[in-house]
Amino acid sequence: MYVGAEWLLAGWEKVLSPAWGTSGKALSGFVAGALAKSSGANPAVQGWYASFLHSFVLPNAGFFSFLVTWGEVAVGLGLLLGLLTGIAAGFGVLMNLNYLLAGTVSINPVLGMVGLFLVFSWRVCGWIGLDSWLLPALGLPWKPGTVFHIHEASVHIPRA
Repeated sequence: MYVGAEWLLAGWEKVLSPAWGTSGKALSGFVAGALAKSSGANPAVQGWYASFLHSFVLPNAGFFSFLVTWGEVAVGLGLLLGLLTGIAAGFGVLMNLNYLLAGTVSINPVLGMVGLFLVFSWRVCGWIGLDSWLLPALGLPWKPGTVFHIHEASVHIPRA
């Protein structure tokens, strides 16, 4: 619950901030700070990640700002409601990894480790949430649920 609340609060703060809208102003500032940490003998941000930030994220800051904002809200809601818990935790770990690669520590190691635990325990961490109803309906790749149940046709193969 704690991890979900942290994600939801962080995302909601961005939703309410005009700098985190599709203008990408806040994200551009974050990326500029990360790029400043990419030089020197022992940089906090590795060169390959700085190159990714400079050539891909910075030109598309508005799009990535939207993804970060609503991604944090979605991860928070998913974890708080127990809705697709493993998937929500997986995306949370992915965002935490990117924050860490950008040289920002903050609470990210804690959220990342708890998120990994939730990803690895996805089968049981949704028992008290909405997953207790959703997962049996959707099923698993190796066991179809009630929604996507495929009726197997009986085929008679004559013996020679």
